[in-house]
Amino acid sequence: MTAKNKHKLMPFLLTSLIILADQLVKGFIVKNWPLRSPGGGEFIKDVFDNDLIWIIHVRNKAIAFSLGNNLPEFLRPALFIILPLLVLAFLGWYYFKTNELSNVQRWAFAGIIGGGIGNIVDRIFRPDGVVDFISVKFYGFLGFDRWPTFNIADASVVICGILLFLTIIIFPPRPEATAR
Repeated sequence: MTAKNKHKLMPFLLTSLIILADQLVKGFIVKNWPLRSPGGGEFIKDVFDNDLIWIIHVRNKAIAFSLGNNLPEFLRPALFIILPLLVLAFLGWYYFKTNELSNVQRWAFAGIIGGGIGNIVDRIFRPDGVVDFISVKFYGFLGFDRWPTFNIADASVVICGILLFLTIIIFPPRPEATAR
């Protein structure tokens, strides 16, 4: 394996860690928290002794913010599994095809791919929907008292997506990099 290939493969450690952490924590939540109720006993009270963060077990059969919740059941696999798989395949293809991505952008791509896979695993293997469990107080901003409940995979996609966007805006590809 060449150094160039190692350089491109290294960020996929993050992909693997995100998938592993996401699925382990979701498994813990499914096993230990009843649906639709904050839980966790004394541990949660000791760690989160305020109204800022709740751990609550909910399921989402749609996508972000429950978009598509009212779609017919037969459309959901195509829109919520096949379409995201195509997007992830394109991201993977672009990741390996281009030499224009910076190291930070490669790690951001890997984080987005890991989060995407984490939620697709739920959509395929959890018929009750994607496991969400983090609820954060939002103080009425944008009309939300609490931000919609999310999980590690969601957080990874959002954080890495913002990081990727900022690096593209702040550090656009250099002309010499695009001329290759």
